[in-house]
Amino acid sequence: MFRHHFMPAALVLALTTPFAAADEITDALTSALGAYQDGDVKYALEELDYAKQKLTELQVDALAQYLPEAPAGYTREMNTEMSAGMMLMGGGTGAEATYSNEAGDSFTVTLIADNPMVGAMAGMLGNPAAIGAKVERIGRQKMMLQDGEVTGLVDNRILVQAKGEDTALMLEVLKTMDFRALMDFGR
Repeated sequence: MFRHHFMPAALVLALTTPFAAADEITDALTSALGAYQDGDVKYALEELDYAKQKLTELQVDALAQYLPEAPAGYTREMNTEMSAGMMLMGGGTGAEATYSNEAGDSFTVTLIADNPMVGAMAGMLGNPAAIGAKVERIGRQKMMLQDGEVTGLVDNRILVQAKGEDTALMLEVLKTMDFRALMDFGR
């Protein structure tokens, strides 16, 4: 049996803070700790993976709250598969919605936070003229317009991208976003 006299700080915090009410995440962390103390490392890892999956879902849901509402005449459909592809892109959190109307017009808004590939794009997004892109401002937020896409980088770590047919409409929809609040995501 493994009987260590220490626990990882994050696990101690999760198990002892007042907000750690009985829920799936707390149950999984408690189960992982019990399995670890019983020497069942395989099951402890499975429970930790489950807790991580549930925490990731919470993070995705929190990021999705920043996606704009559908404009008049459009509906918004959330992409529930977005988080699965994030691991292939090096991690981070992603949320995406497609906006469409009855005439068949549509566009997509994607948010990607804390992803290494997004950080690598910061140089390009910081100098749009170098790649022949136009710049528009939404409040204090610079957005790059190129080839039917509107792209911006919030706080040098959150990619905001809209793709579709009508750039003017996408800009209007993006104007409804709270970019200052988005800067606090994940902190």
